[in-house]
Amino acid sequence: MARTAKTLVEVSDRGTITLPKAFRGARLYEIRSREGGGFELIPQHTVDASQAWFWSERWQAIEREADAAIAAGRVRQFDSADDLLTELGKL
Repeated sequence: MARTAKTLVEVSDRGTITLPKAFRGARLYEIRSREGGGFELIPQHTVDASQAWFWSERWQAIEREADAAIAAGRVRQFDSADDLLTELGKL
């Protein structure tokens, strides 16, 4: 397992921390509790409202299912839309 360098940050009396520049990839972070204590910050990025459907849990599950089907070779290619529609008509 690769070791990572430790970076210490100070927590102010108000409970705020300042992230070092190297860790400021996003302006929004999710905070998650870690098993055994501690927490982690996960960078979050805002998504245009017209594209939010793609990032829903349901759609991402569908994307993972499609990726698995492609990886397993459970896909077919067609030379034309008509060929695809003909094959679909057989089902």
